[in-house]
Amino acid sequence: MLKTASPAETPRELLNLAEQAVALALRAGAADAEAVAFESDEFGVNVRLGQVEQLTESGSRALGLRVFFPGQSGQQTASTSTSDLSADGLAKLVSGAVELAKVTGADPFAGLPDPDHFGVLDIDSLALYFSDVDQVPPAERIDIARRCEAAALAYDTRIQNSAGAHFDASTAHRVMVNSRGFSADYRRSYCGFSVTPIAHDAAGNMQRDYWFSSARSAKLLASPEEIGRIAAQRALRRIGARRVPTQSCPVVFSPDVARSLMHNLISAADGDAIYRNASMFSGKLGERVAGDNITMVDDGTMVFDHTLPNGETLRTGGFGTSPFDGDGLPTRRTVIVERGILKNLMLNTYTGRKLSLPSTGKASRGLAGAPGIGGGNYYLEPGTLTPEQIIADVPNGLYVLSTMGFGVNLVTGDYSQGASGLWIEDGELAYPVEEITIAGNLKEMFSNVVAIGNDAEFLSSGSVPTIRIEGITIAGS
Repeated sequence: MLKTASPAETPRELLNLAEQAVALALRAGAADAEAVAFESDEFGVNVRLGQVEQLTESGSRALGLRVFFPGQSGQQTASTSTSDLSADGLAKLVSGAVELAKVTGADPFAGLPDPDHFGVLDIDSLALYFSDVDQVPPAERIDIARRCEAAALAYDTRIQNSAGAHFDASTAHRVMVNSRGFSADYRRSYCGFSVTPIAHDAAGNMQRDYWFSSARSAKLLASPEEIGRIAAQRALRRIGARRVPTQSCPVVFSPDVARSLMHNLISAADGDAIYRNASMFSGKLGERVAGDNITMVDDGTMVFDHTLPNGETLRTGGFGTSPFDGDGLPTRRTVIVERGILKNLMLNTYTGRKLSLPSTGKASRGLAGAPGIGGGNYYLEPGTLTPEQIIADVPNGLYVLSTMGFGVNLVTGDYSQGASGLWIEDGELAYPVEEITIAGNLKEMFSNVVAIGNDAEFLSSGSVPTIRIEGITIAGS
């Protein structure tokens, strides 16, 4: 459902600042202008071995402005931003943008979207903001971090140290106004905590892992004791890690790692990279880029129903959900890859114009600069197998727990990452492994996914279940 946001629904002060910036830019001769205002409050605490190591509370307000002037072969455009929201600060913001625009080259693709493309999803139904995040007292936030770490340390005598526990909370408000009639805003909230215990073996060798809980409402946070226990278990399973010989074998990716791996399908569909011919998917729209069991979706509209301990249902928007994108277009669900076929690209208005395609509502807007391209919530459609069934079908292979490094080339598809995990023998997890590298080519890897799990879960803005890929090279001893 689309609606027009009413200015009366927005905190007038922040909205007025954005409106003033646009009006001043038009008065200075701009043909079009767009302003984005942000206001946020953030809290963070780091606890280690029960003691508070760092505590931060901060608030910020800032305004960004983009202006457009007609040139001989397109629009001359520039942007500026400021945290000085006084009258003088606004005047300097506008004059700076105007002067910069006059000395930039004209761009035939620059410009605001057509007014009939604007839209805002029903903000209330997206459930992005919960006031209870602000209502959790600082002392309770610190206590949650302490309890989480204490639970991890108490779980096993081999855990005697910790890299710390963290609690973070934030609320933010965003306003966007332009000279073509768009005016909308929304608020969002977040809270979460995590812990990273360190396990020691008999020889003094150390392994670490972590776990976390995060939510838009404090009511949905997990028990600190539960998160501490899970983190401890994850660290303990790494004790005694060894290397394995270099070989080619099946690799099972845990959801944590599969989420990052499969997001490369979204990244390779970035319209800007496609336009620059800097993606392995360049020229592949409508063609096969993965196996027919792969359907990848980006959806900025998702909401989830959660059952509370008292039986009540609480609806919240996803971490990647928003009512409009960085161009002022309504966010939407977009199937990027459907049964292995590249169906759509990640496009904002600007890149869509370059490719002669409509925007897919994926504009990402900060304070300064033109909108980039960014997704909402992304997911791989799950399969029917349990993780245990996927592992049981592997006679000899690797279950990946984590990867490290930056060895992913989205132009060529080359993939090489340092990794650690658990070795699979005769369909069972046998022992931990580390100091290995997994390598392949994403074009082949996406075609060689032979099993997809049923354990998809949105713990962040992405959800990918356990997957198994054949024929990956492991470089070890």
